Amino acid sequence: MSKGFRRLSASASDAVIEALLAAPARLGGVRVLAVDGPSGAGKSTFAARVVAGLRSRGCRTELVSTDAFATWDDPVSWWPRLVDGVLRPLSDGVPGAYRAMDWTTGVPRPGELVVVNVADVLVLEGVSSGRTSVRPLLSHLCWLSGGSEAERLARAVARDGEAARAELGRWQRFERGWFAVDGTPGAADTRLS
Repeated sequence: MSKGFRRLSASASDAVIEALLAAPARLGGVRVLAVDGPSGAGKSTFAARVVAGLRSRGCRTELVSTDAFATWDDPVSWWPRLVDGVLRPLSDGVPGAYRAMDWTTGVPRPGELVVVNVADVLVLEGVSSGRTSVRPLLSHLCWLSGGSEAERLARAVARDGEAARAELGRWQRFERGWFAVDGTPGAADTRLS
C-alpha cells in the first residue's frame, strides 16, 4: 500500500481491507487494524465502513473505539485498561472485556461492560489507536487526516454540540503534540485525506 495520501472513498475502505487481510495476524490469531487520526477526521465512519466490508466477506470482526476509554482529562494514559482487558485476552485466544465510559450525565464515569469476542479481525478506532506501543501487534495502520483543524473542529462541534467547543479545542491542541511525538502519520501503512 502506498505511503502517500489517498482520497477517502468507498474504494479506499476496500483497499484497506485487502491490505489488512493480506497481512499476518500479530495478536495471537487476530489481525488488528488501527484507524487513527485527529478528532473530526471521519475515523468512526470509516471504521464502520471497514467493519461492514469485513463482515460481508464472512470475517468475524470486533470494533473497539478509544472513545470508550478516553476522557477530556485522560486522553491517552488509560491504555493499560485496553491492553489488560482486550488485547492480552485476545492474544491468548479468549474473549476480552472493558467498561465503556458513560457520558450520559455529562461527566464521564465507568459504564456498561462490553465483551469483545475472539475474532478474525479487531478494528481499533480512535485517537491513539495506532500508538507506538501497539504497532508491533498491528496488521495494518490507517491514518485519516480529515482536512484542516478548523474543518475538523466544525465537524466535531456538529457531532458533540456547541457546549463541547472549548474542550474540543483543547483536545485538538493535545492531539497536535501527541501525534508529533508519537509519529503516527509517518508510521501508517495507508494515509487517507
